[in-house]
Amino acid sequence: MHIADGVLSTPLLAAGAAVAVIGCGLGLRRIAPERIPQVALVSSVLFVAALVHFPVGPSSVHLVLSGLAGVMLGWAAFPAIVVALLLQAVMFGFGGLTVLGVNAVNMAVPAVLCGLLFEAVRRRGNHRLTLVAAAAAGGGSVLLGALLTTLSIRLGAPQFGDSVWLVVATALPVAVVEAVFTAAAVGLMLKVRPEALEAPQLVFSHA
Repeated sequence: MHIADGVLSTPLLAAGAAVAVIGCGLGLRRIAPERIPQVALVSSVLFVAALVHFPVGPSSVHLVLSGLAGVMLGWAAFPAIVVALLLQAVMFGFGGLTVLGVNAVNMAVPAVLCGLLFEAVRRRGNHRLTLVAAAAAGGGSVLLGALLTTLSIRLGAPQFGDSVWLVVATALPVAVVEAVFTAAAVGLMLKVRPEALEAPQLVFSHA
């Protein structure tokens, strides 16, 4: 779901960059010092995930794991995703630097929203519902990210027409895989390290 440089209009690029900066600011304020290694670990997993491709017809898709990032980090998923996308753009040419803000918003906003919804369910203490919420966060984040990517292209590059809806179509199998993966990962963490899921999702920290 990376949009390449030179595709979107300048106003949309500027808006995406502004939202990404705000999101990173909010996320950084919620990272307690002891959680920095966890944020770095999730960011590195997001970076590597883009290298794992699955064939879909004549093309291929790759893992996103934005839902898992939202579940584990909450608002801190924003800076983690920005760092991962920046490294992917610099090292492998995925996406680009001028479009980094838009790509980050398209991934991080769904991650944060799904993370908040997951946290609301997790706090109820029902194990089965927590796993269902994890699956919904994993799959839903991918689908919402694909929709935002499609909307970005429609607004910033209307010349591509209805073909942009292929982004959503190719995201469907990824959403299924990530729903299962996220639920399995959360189930494992609940058994061996439940504190990894206790990110400060709903609480604003103070300077």
